[in-house]
Amino acid sequence: MNSNNDPNYSPLRDVAQSPEATARYLADVQRVLLDIGKNLETLAHETRVHLRDTHVEGDHWYHARLRALPVEKTLGNVLKNLNNLTAGLEKSAYKRRAHDEAVVNTAKGRKEKEIERQRKKNPPTLQAAPNPPQQGAQNKNYGYGGPTSIYDLGRESA
Repeated sequence: MNSNNDPNYSPLRDVAQSPEATARYLADVQRVLLDIGKNLETLAHETRVHLRDTHVEGDHWYHARLRALPVEKTLGNVLKNLNNLTAGLEKSAYKRRAHDEAVVNTAKGRKEKEIERQRKKNPPTLQAAPNPPQQGAQNKNYGYGGPTSIYDLGRESA
């Protein structure tokens, strides 16, 4: 099925279906981008040094710096975007793994909710409470149903 003759074949389809493969692929891309980032940092530094050393006759000391600022700013933005890209790759690998865990937990959660719904629909039968003693019978075993204060004791003891 995964052949080059299949018009629907995509080499990254297998990678996308596995969180481990996705993490490995994104880590490889991130490594390449970090290497490129090191080269861009070196390029930005060397460009800065060269542009600030380029003086024209009649310049004040700050003119070369002012001419270099737009180029420095652009290279700085490229580096910032590259750092954001590498951070995003790391975050997306984490989110991919979290997605698979959420899928597994969703299935478990639905089973638990269904069991809870069934339990609520068919509650366990409770045994009836024993009948209270007749009025004429004196029961001195006061458990929870006895007098609640010392003033209640006076009615039965006298």
